[in-house]
Amino acid sequence: MAKQTIETLVEGGKATAAPPLGPALGPTGVNIGLVVSEINKKTADLKGMQVPVKVTIDTATKEFSIEIGTPPAAALIKREAGIEKGSGNPLAEKVADLVIEQIIKIAKTKADSLLGANLKAKVKEIVGTCQSMGILVEGMPAPEALKAINAGRFDEKIKAGKTEISAEEKARLEEERRRLHEEMERRRAEFEVKGKEIMKAFENEPRKARKAMEEAGIPQKIIDELVPEEKKEEAPKK
Repeated sequence: MAKQTIETLVEGGKATAAPPLGPALGPTGVNIGLVVSEINKKTADLKGMQVPVKVTIDTATKEFSIEIGTPPAAALIKREAGIEKGSGNPLAEKVADLVIEQIIKIAKTKADSLLGANLKAKVKEIVGTCQSMGILVEGMPAPEALKAINAGRFDEKIKAGKTEISAEEKARLEEERRRLHEEMERRRAEFEVKGKEIMKAFENEPRKARKAMEEAGIPQKIIDELVPEEKKEEAPKK
């Protein structure tokens, strides 16, 4: 009984017969519309995210099975945080705050692909990803949250696998996200003003201006926007 497997990425709840899925399924003779419909049912809760999908087709009977993978941890974190992207400067700028229940939810969703031996270890892996994205956990920077987890502060909730949060908590987190966004925008404006002052002081001396901005603690992204790095000339070809 020959079988053929097709693996691809689709947007949650929005698979179509268009490429890449349709052309890959076409030669198998399977009912493409039925496959697409089934995939969309299984990925409905993952809207807006790229989801790994594996379709296995029996080439004789045209019967099929569908396995749904999970989006990257970063994508799940962004969904829980209600943001489109992480921080460009995660050590200095925080863009959102998650509670431990949300971290547990992500860890359980990604359980099969995480290395941790138990849920607590998997939770710590997700917190580590939060650190690289500028996401607070329970109002703390990720390193502090890891210390709290190691100290057993959240053991009861982790042991229970608690993933639900109240409407009040959701509202608080949304307000915190707005506050962090406003703070980030305020800091960015301050850095830009300081950068422009430095540019004026080092007019026509971009290298000195860049160095002075770095010494002033201005984020690299803003420096590059204000004073683009000079492109090195390519050596002439022999």
